[in-house]
Amino acid sequence: MAKKTIRDISIAGKRVLVRVDFNVPFVRNTNYIADDRRLRAMLPTIRYLKDQQARIILCSHLDRPGGVVVPSLQMEPVATKLSEILGEPVKYIRHIVGDKAQESVAELAAGEVSLLENLRFHAGEEANDDAFAKELANLADVYVNDAFAASHRKHASIDKISNFLPSVSGFLMEAELDMLGSVLDSPDRPLIAIVGGAKVSDKIAVMKSLLVSVNTVLVVGGMAASFLKAQGLQVGSSLAGEKEVALASNLLEWASPAGVSIQLPTDVVVAPTIDDASLSKTVDVGNIPDNMAIVDIGPDTANNFAAFIRKSRTVVWNGPAGVFEVPPFDIGTRKIAESLAQLRKGITIIGGGSTAEAVDSFGLANRMSHVSTGGGATLEFLEGKDLPGISVLQEY
Repeated sequence: MAKKTIRDISIAGKRVLVRVDFNVPFVRNTNYIADDRRLRAMLPTIRYLKDQQARIILCSHLDRPGGVVVPSLQMEPVATKLSEILGEPVKYIRHIVGDKAQESVAELAAGEVSLLENLRFHAGEEANDDAFAKELANLADVYVNDAFAASHRKHASIDKISNFLPSVSGFLMEAELDMLGSVLDSPDRPLIAIVGGAKVSDKIAVMKSLLVSVNTVLVVGGMAASFLKAQGLQVGSSLAGEKEVALASNLLEWASPAGVSIQLPTDVVVAPTIDDASLSKTVDVGNIPDNMAIVDIGPDTANNFAAFIRKSRTVVWNGPAGVFEVPPFDIGTRKIAESLAQLRKGITIIGGGSTAEAVDSFGLANRMSHVSTGGGATLEFLEGKDLPGISVLQEY
């Protein structure tokens, strides 16, 4: 997937509209940004554009205002935080399109950085409206997509914008395509996928896609209950409906002819509810009490899975091993993260979303080869889907 980047197009002194994903979490009822990783991830692209003396116009959505102005979702706190991280002012433009936005952009000096108002304040954004995309394009000479995490959306600033401007990727997008693409195209082997989450149905498409390329799948998280039940085991009060169990059974059947080994937990941590940590215990998967649910993998499973990880050359991980937000049910997820951090001769790719949050919370993100900024976009990419925000970019 050879897409042109900002290195491959003339941008010196030009107005460059950069689609970023600054959909960052705030502490409730405050302007304090609880996680600024998405802002920091943009620094290489911003700094390169500054070196080229481009006039930089960043644009992003924030939450779901539904096409109307919601004061609590304005981008001003994001601009302030980005200024702090960048170490210089970021001009907050209180408009998206129109004369006032044009005037603000016209005032930008070479190398100056600005941030437009929340794109989703305009109904044309989520409607993928041609007229809105054209107005947005009128602000710039070049369009750069560096918002991988939003690139599965057919929105005006992701899709239709490319009808009006030369369109290339930024460095964050390039890294995502290179690392995730390597899993699908030419991975170093053995290739292992660690797949977790609550439901098999949420991951069925990506697991089917990975069965074509992986050597081993390690199943963790709540979805392990459906696989265990598909093998005739009782899983207590764990969520494992008929549909989920049927999907798990299908995957187990498909894996064998494909030469893929699906490894399931051999022991698990169970509890009556996630609020009953004091009543939790570790049991073999054949002895799960009727009144308890799986909340984490057990220590034997963590050790077994660590052995698989040590022998691998490429690992892609999507979905935590348990309810990592509630200690002590974070132990399994932490042990997997630590095993990946200790892999010396392999590539470790964290598939965004809650898995990225977990790795970051353990202080291990910088010891992974790549932590994807995507959630749904990462899954859809690994499923082999064409993402609108990627397909419209210029190719070599």
